[in-house]
Formats: sequence, structure tokens, C-alpha cells
Amino acid sequence: QVQLVESGGGLVQSGGSLRVSCGVSGRTFSTYVMGWFRQAPGKEREFVAAISWSGSSSYYADSVKGRFTISRDNAKNTAYLQMNSLKPEDTAVYYCAAAFRTRSPSTSINQYDYWGQGTQVTVSS
Repeated sequence: QVQLVESGGGLVQSGGSLRVSCGVSGRTFSTYVMGWFRQAPGKEREFVAAISWSGSSSYYADSVKGRFTISRDNAKNTAYLQMNSLKPEDTAVYYCAAAFRTRSPSTSINQYDYWGQGTQVTVSS
């Protein structure tokens, strides 16, 4: 059974930075595409960023491009999302997800097989 555990969320002022992490256990981490999604109150879960199993390619939502960076350390079975220049509209629960049916970063929720429990990120104005 694959388990994903997010950490690193919290409260930050607008313009600040935060890094969230996702530890993965249960299967060979390097075979998974990793993605980050977020869900704000009253809204649907939306794609944020994804990275290929090797880390050689990544993809971002337009709303975070240039501000957020996704990365992974296969030796530590961990994926990261570095968030800079945070805005109040980035406030949401952030979820990491793992997909083993594809080797390319995917924006589709349906491509992801395992999900973490989520970590709250709150950006104050």
C-alpha cells in the first residue's frame, strides 16, 4: 500500500515563501509521476504542478508559473513544492498525489492513483 504524507503547510504573509513536502512510502518512489493539487473552500480541486519520475520535466498551472517550483529527491522518497511570492488567492489545502500509469507530468486528477491527506496553506494579506 502506498502512503503519502504532506508537511510544511502553515500561515504566511502575502509575498512570503513556504515549502511543502510529500513523503512517499510503500512502493518504488522513482517510478511515480508526482503532482501537487490544491482546493480552496467552496472550489474544486485544481492542478498546481507535476514532475516526471526522473525529475527531468515539470509542468505548472498558469496561476503559479514563475512563483512555484516542484522538485523531487528520489533517494529520500520525497517531493517538494517551493512556493514564493505567495498571494492570498493561493490559500488552500495542498495535496500531493502519485501516478504510476504515466511517465509524463499530468494535469488530470484522474491520472493520479494515490493521494495524501492534505496540508493547509494560508496566505494573509
